[in-house]
Amino acid sequence: MNYKIYLYAICLFFSIYVLSGVNFEKFMRKNKVMEARFLVLALSMALSYLLCNFVTDIIGL
Repeated sequence: MNYKIYLYAICLFFSIYVLSGVNFEKFMRKNKVMEARFLVLALSMALSYLLCNFVTDIIGL
């Protein structure tokens, strides 16, 4: 179970790195930079959860 915490952290940093390449400020209203950053954080947490579960299911096979 300890490996899953480390895997979540690695997946979180990876997903933040991947999503940082997308300019979400273009999709948001003007002067809403903080909301765009929170959107990136929320999407990266969701993506890291899905990626971690995928990897653990593959390892479990």
